[in-house]
Amino acid sequence: MEGGLYLFVGACRATQVVHLFPTVSPEIVVREARLEDCWEVAETHCSSFFPEYSFPLDFVLRVDRLVGMLSGFSIPPGCRRTCLVAVIGGSVGDTFLFGTEDFKIGGFDGKFSLNKGYVTGILTIDTVADFLPRKGPLRQRRTGIAYISNVAVRERFRRKGIAKRLIAKAEAQAKSWGFRAVALHCDLNNPDAKKLYKDQGFRCITASEGANWPQPKTAPDVKFNFMMKLLNTPTTTA
Repeated sequence: MEGGLYLFVGACRATQVVHLFPTVSPEIVVREARLEDCWEVAETHCSSFFPEYSFPLDFVLRVDRLVGMLSGFSIPPGCRRTCLVAVIGGSVGDTFLFGTEDFKIGGFDGKFSLNKGYVTGILTIDTVADFLPRKGPLRQRRTGIAYISNVAVRERFRRKGIAKRLIAKAEAQAKSWGFRAVALHCDLNNPDAKKLYKDQGFRCITASEGANWPQPKTAPDVKFNFMMKLLNTPTTTA
């Protein structure tokens, strides 16, 4: 499932690590995902977008997602992809990193930490433009617009502003890349997500009649709103 926000995630059946941490924490840090976060990113993604799966299928799905993150996710030359995570229990000031900044697998940083924290939410931002309307008669890729997808927050940590912080971090990342706007697809059957995005300054963009805009690859009966935000647009205080 690409795009959209799911805040009604069930606790992952494959692990009970979440119970080691309290529901309310004074510190949640949003940062770039590292290789050590891969399994928890896969868990968050699968329990969000495939909550109906039970053991052993849920475990197999997580393994498949993990393998996909580590071996696939190739991107065209010149494009970027970054996975962001919101973590609890890992203080930035106390974090010791080792590894190289130049090494990446998919959207994951090649560095490791001795105090990584527990992943409570995820978001992916890229410049590939696969799900942005093409421009011109030659259907060229859009430039200057970063695309947000796979936004998910674990159930125990919803309604704590985590999704907003992930989005804000994604916008900052897009600005650092020199991009002027961010865009995403929001499931029409997810009104909470639509409200969140609108409060953050996103606006629905309607396709002209007869236009065939690309959409995320998911079940054929799922419909989406295409939403976009100019990065100099002020947000609404929620």
